[in-house]
Amino acid sequence: MDIKIAGITEEIMKVALHQANDGRAHILGEMAKALDHTRTELSAHAPRIETMTVPKEKIRDVIGTGGKVIREIVAQTGAKVDIEDDGTVKISSSDLDKIEAAKNWIIGIVAEAEVGKIYTGKVVNLVDFGAFVNFMGGKDGLVHVSEIKNERVAKVSDVLSEGQEVKVKVLEVDQRGKVRLSMRVVDQETGAELEDTRPAREPREGGDRPRGDRGDRRRDGGDRGPRRDRGDRGDRGPRRDRDEGPAPEFAPAFLKRDDD
Repeated sequence: MDIKIAGITEEIMKVALHQANDGRAHILGEMAKALDHTRTELSAHAPRIETMTVPKEKIRDVIGTGGKVIREIVAQTGAKVDIEDDGTVKISSSDLDKIEAAKNWIIGIVAEAEVGKIYTGKVVNLVDFGAFVNFMGGKDGLVHVSEIKNERVAKVSDVLSEGQEVKVKVLEVDQRGKVRLSMRVVDQETGAELEDTRPAREPREGGDRPRGDRGDRRRDGGDRGPRRDRGDRGDRGPRRDRDEGPAPEFAPAFLKRDDD
């Protein structure tokens, strides 16, 4: 209390404390009308910083060549992103949605694709044999032309276009990290997995024949029959003596004998 008198009596103190207590109770009551409990989380418009950790070997993937990837994350989401040498990533913004967008983007870069899982992606490139789809934020996979639909697709561009959003299932991730995707086993409306009704390929005719069974082409000659005896070189008759008879007329002069 701000008291500007030289002396104070007990009566004056009692009245002043009662007035202060009533004033405090009145203020708390007015506050309770607006908010009667503490918030469990910050307001969506309150500035905040969220922290996450990525593996050290994935730091360069998040940053990209010359900072290309991290600049794209900041430009697309509007959140500020800082990454430290130990893999700590700090994402700051006053908009929670922007933070979540940047966070999910980074998670997509460092996460590994799971075989059998369904993802939402975007077509980034069309080729004659299929389409490349970007999913999980930073990964591309190939949807082969045979995996776009159950029926035959003559031309990929007739079915898909760049920038189109599609739902894909991861079929395989090879040792080099290349991802094979499928659209035909996923409902493109709901994202639910569909039963694969395509019949399995029949083995090619003769495909089960042992490689060693090649009939008369066997190298050991077992089925070729008796090998023809070429005989001795002596059976070819006497070899012509180079000195017999005159040299041919077309022979050059230095090969002709003096008596010719």
